[in-house]
Amino acid sequence: MNLDLKKIVAKPPSNQREASFSLKDISLDIQSGEHLAIIGPSGSGKTTLLQVIAAALKPISGELNLDGINPWELSVGQLQELRSKLFYAPQIPPLPPRQRVVTTLSASRLTSMSLAQSLLNLVYPQHAKDALSALDLFDLKEKIWERVDHLSGGERQRVGLARVLMSSAKLWLVDEPLSALDPKRSKQAIKTLITEANKRGATLIVTLHQVEVATGEFPRVIGLKDGSLEFDLAAKLVTKNILHELYADREDELNGFTSAQVIIDKNLEVPKTSNICRPQ
Repeated sequence: MNLDLKKIVAKPPSNQREASFSLKDISLDIQSGEHLAIIGPSGSGKTTLLQVIAAALKPISGELNLDGINPWELSVGQLQELRSKLFYAPQIPPLPPRQRVVTTLSASRLTSMSLAQSLLNLVYPQHAKDALSALDLFDLKEKIWERVDHLSGGERQRVGLARVLMSSAKLWLVDEPLSALDPKRSKQAIKTLITEANKRGATLIVTLHQVEVATGEFPRVIGLKDGSLEFDLAAKLVTKNILHELYADREDELNGFTSAQVIIDKNLEVPKTSNICRPQ
């Protein structure tokens, strides 16, 4: 799925913290099949940007196009159909606590089920075989018949990621997928998402606090700060100095970045949209 954002200004609902999460004049061009990471200090607007792209948050101004379609010009039914082509995975997966894992995974395909099938799915999960395969990729297949409230935090997060694989979406929007995972599980989760997105030709956009994962695993990295686009670069061009500028007020969030990339002069201007790595 191709994405085109032009001068997006957006603000999250009033029940969330407002000022630090607002987006200011964001313009991006993302081609179908691209994989990219969005980084930035806490409160820089990463989640808000994902919500805008997911057509879950209407911009105050600017324009969003998904495969050339502005979602906010569609009817309710057309908007629902468009949303069925993407999958938004929030940092805390919305998993019903008393539901079995197999049921919540099968629910990822509700948009393709009839009303009768969706009701039947609550009693007899309709896609148990596919659910088992998705869980196996995250070393969780033994949890398929467990209730969600019997899982650890890390297991629930991995089930949330397995839901992405269960969908038929062509755009995957994944918010902070590693927040509850140890380093070993984090590496497995990211490798699995990237591998499966490649197999399916899906566009993958992930927000991350782990900058070393963003620069090491994704060809393109976007940096946000205070709701503004600070840079949009090929990962190999994201140097330590650029990162220290991005996290100037939150140096503690840079833990773990050990890249041996060449350090550039701090006085050089950080390019906003050059040297972007595109899919072949």
